[in-house]
Amino acid sequence: MAQVWKCSGLRWSDDGPVLVWSGGRRSPLARGKRVAFGVAEGVAGGVAGGVAGGGGDGFADRGVRECVGARGHACPTRTPVSGRSTGARCEECARLDRAHSVAADTLADDPRPYHVYLAWFGPGMVKVGITAVERGPARLLEQGAVCFSWLGAGPLMAARRAEELLRAALRVPDRIPYGDKRVVRALLPATRAERAAEIEELHALSVALGGWPESLVPEPCQVVDHVGVFGLDGVAAAVGEVTELVPGGVVSGELVAAAGPDLHLATRRGVVVLDTRLLPGWELIPAGAGSEGQLRLPVREFETPQDGLF
Repeated sequence: MAQVWKCSGLRWSDDGPVLVWSGGRRSPLARGKRVAFGVAEGVAGGVAGGVAGGGGDGFADRGVRECVGARGHACPTRTPVSGRSTGARCEECARLDRAHSVAADTLADDPRPYHVYLAWFGPGMVKVGITAVERGPARLLEQGAVCFSWLGAGPLMAARRAEELLRAALRVPDRIPYGDKRVVRALLPATRAERAAEIEELHALSVALGGWPESLVPEPCQVVDHVGVFGLDGVAAAVGEVTELVPGGVVSGELVAAAGPDLHLATRRGVVVLDTRLLPGWELIPAGAGSEGQLRLPVREFETPQDGLF
């Protein structure tokens, strides 16, 4: 059987988005780079070699997306998971992965300092969240925040109380679905000042609230804009998004933008969004000769043309 590659997901570094492969190899994704791979089918055979610069991890049965396991451990039952799942974990591994998790409120004794932030994804779409101070802006890049500002920093539970205060007093959500983020990107204002306006207003309201935790040190509003980092300026409208990977499928396109986990690829069908959270659990092989610009995967087409950036 031919060698295959497994993707561990997309990470954001100081230099931009990076695909990480089983075994630790990393593939930087600069704009203009060709992203190309095939999805292994359920029969032996295929092409050996790299996938967009990926690293090999041996041989395995093909054609099924397997659970990626939890907390650094493989799934003991190698349970098949849905191609549409963005978590790529079976029910048991998903439960284990969230155990002792800050996101799941099961790690209340974490001694690290935390930032509280406001993240903006488009007009009328702002959320509040927390991230470890040591992570810097990585969490905001991973979420695809178009711009953001810190609100304050302090102990975990103080950060959590501030987050809850904003939800209760100002009705600021702590979660926004990725599908909504993609839709609103088409409506981004043209200037930094316009994109920063909602965060600046909400920041002022937030720090003026009564009940602000005493151990949380407020931080001034300094809006960081990611439009240039993501490459959202001047990009052609997307015509649709990949809904899942399937055995025998092929993706080949030029990377024109990346926001959060989303890659915007120029293909023969136009610009199509590929959520890289759909990749883990699949066995990937190099795209064959003559595949440039091809897209042989299920795609949900956008119902109406998107004006503006996407």
